[in-house]
Amino acid sequence: MKQLLLASASPRRRELLSQLGLGTPGFSFDILATDIDESRHQGEAAATYVNRLAREKAGAGWRNWQQAETIALGADTIVVVDDAVLGKPADADQAIAMLTRLSNRSHRVMTAVAVTDGYQCESVLVSTEVCFTRMSAAQIRAYVASGEPMDKAGAYGIQGLGGSFISHIHGSYSAVVGLPLVETRQLLQKMRLL
Repeated sequence: MKQLLLASASPRRRELLSQLGLGTPGFSFDILATDIDESRHQGEAAATYVNRLAREKAGAGWRNWQQAETIALGADTIVVVDDAVLGKPADADQAIAMLTRLSNRSHRVMTAVAVTDGYQCESVLVSTEVCFTRMSAAQIRAYVASGEPMDKAGAYGIQGLGGSFISHIHGSYSAVVGLPLVETRQLLQKMRLL
């Protein structure tokens, strides 16, 4: 029987992936955090970059798990504004700069998901437009002081306190959180896990 491995330590991805098991008897998965080089290659387009990271995470998870009949799932999320990729902030100053840049405008969140059985790899990229309200400097500082922005691409979490600054989105909410549910379900169905 095939076993699913989530190649991520993200609690948000773990929670979203568990939702896909609704109505599927015996659905479960293991978790193994992967450590890959997440550096962006020079001249690499944002979509190519995030898709490569998802595929590399899935591959690293599959290689490190070393159990037969395993399907590894890797995912990565980036925030793109003005063709710049905003990853996780290194410190509070960088988080403030990112949020200042996102304030009162829209940006794209790209989430790529990849699954592999060690022989074939299937992936999908989901892009969602996110529109921020105007944030005052005081609001930005208070949000950064909460600690929430520090481990999130673009320095915000739509599912947490950061959601109060988002006026609307066009696309997949779950992709912005970190795992597009519809597309992930389709990938797992291709691999005969659902």
